[in-house]
Amino acid sequence: MSKVAVVYWSSTGNTEAMANAVADGIREKGGEAVLHTCEDFDGSKVAEYDAIAFGCPAMGDEVLEDTEFEPMFDGCKDALKGKNIALFGSYGWGDGEWMRNWEESCKEAGANLVCDSVICQEEPDDEATDACKALGAALV
Repeated sequence: MSKVAVVYWSSTGNTEAMANAVADGIREKGGEAVLHTCEDFDGSKVAEYDAIAFGCPAMGDEVLEDTEFEPMFDGCKDALKGKNIALFGSYGWGDGEWMRNWEESCKEAGANLVCDSVICQEEPDDEATDACKALGAALV
């Protein structure tokens, strides 16, 4: 059974809802999903999991949340080489630039992005929820 971490930061609850859908997809595929907020995850925990889903909304000028999530994620980068990961998050405006930049950062760290990232505007609708479940399943 694959053990998959779902690590996220959420201010409004939109990215948290996405994280829960990712976890549902992992469980539906037969994997073990372990939800973590970014406060209780760091680079030392990466090796405990077969794969990791990271979720963070776009903030400010389409960037990762920079006081809690980004420092945690930066602390994980060295451990992500060769690790199967997937990314998700919500946004309020823009065109997804934060996700494209984040994907590039992951590739530079040597992480293996197993599927297309999932983004949705504001609260996830049925289509975004289904995409999050598929993202979770892809990590198992």
